[in-house]
Amino acid sequence: MNMVFKRKLLIPKEIKEMYPISAEGAATKRANDESIRDILTGASDKLLLVIGPCSADREDAVIEYISRLRPLQERVADKIVIVPRIYTNKPRTTGIGYKGMLHQPNPQEHSDMLRGLIAIRKLHMRALAETGFSCADEMLYPENHRFLDDLLSYVAVGARSVEDQQHRMTASGLDIPVGMKNPTGGDLSVMMNALKAAQSAHTFIYRNWEVESTGNPLSHAIMRGYVDSHGISHPNYHYEDLARLSALYAESGLQNPGAVVDTNHNNSGKKYEEQIRIAKEVLHSTRHSAEIRKLVKGLMIESYLEDGCQKPDGGVYGKSITDPCLGWEKTERLVLDLADLWV
Repeated sequence: MNMVFKRKLLIPKEIKEMYPISAEGAATKRANDESIRDILTGASDKLLLVIGPCSADREDAVIEYISRLRPLQERVADKIVIVPRIYTNKPRTTGIGYKGMLHQPNPQEHSDMLRGLIAIRKLHMRALAETGFSCADEMLYPENHRFLDDLLSYVAVGARSVEDQQHRMTASGLDIPVGMKNPTGGDLSVMMNALKAAQSAHTFIYRNWEVESTGNPLSHAIMRGYVDSHGISHPNYHYEDLARLSALYAESGLQNPGAVVDTNHNNSGKKYEEQIRIAKEVLHSTRHSAEIRKLVKGLMIESYLEDGCQKPDGGVYGKSITDPCLGWEKTERLVLDLADLWV
């Protein structure tokens, strides 16, 4: 094989024993899980808001950001359930570039996967302990989910991973919501097939075990826009797109039909300030169709302390080093506006 086997890493059980979740933290996560589950099953009429940096690049800035979300959550608690994004691994279109805290705990240093596994667990633990938020992460590597499964309340399967069988089957064995994004090419049938797989039972190999899953009824769609064969971005958050998704769900027989709209990526063409308009337009659509109102469960917004983005060596505290994000002032105003608009 054309690989250098550098060292054998600790298994999830060992790292969890080194950095265990507290009884209080576990109880807080269970309560958070229930609030999110109720939205996706229709038991709660609140809006799910998965919000935070494109990628978690440094612990101090991420914790400061999430700490600011806590009082904001209290202000909108009657309308919105916030789940902060702590995305610790970053998919790359070409495989080149900053791949997230898992790979590089310090973006200015070389990859160190052992330090990365410890760093991402400590970050999620700190968020839970200091803010009461059990957060969202992207399931880029299904086998790594076990390092964080006792801390997370939501995971997303990205547009490049949604066709992968291991991602689909692992999603079927999780007991938290899994958002499945439409693929980069925009074919919604691929996403619907992923949801069918995620909601079904499977026998497969996971971390060198033969396992059986029972299916995940909380798996749901994430609409993130797409790129055509000419490399041009197209949105799929408009009224007609959501109506089409509702019809696909009606034909599918899937449990708990639901969609989260990703307001960035190809929906915004990575023009981060467009997220404000897009979020409000989605809520406008829910007010004009009972079916769309029933379908839309939430929004996914990329937001950080500072507007925009910078290169990994840019040095601006709280500014994204991957995709551009809304800064805090715009974020706070948007969340308050969304609470007013969600009826």
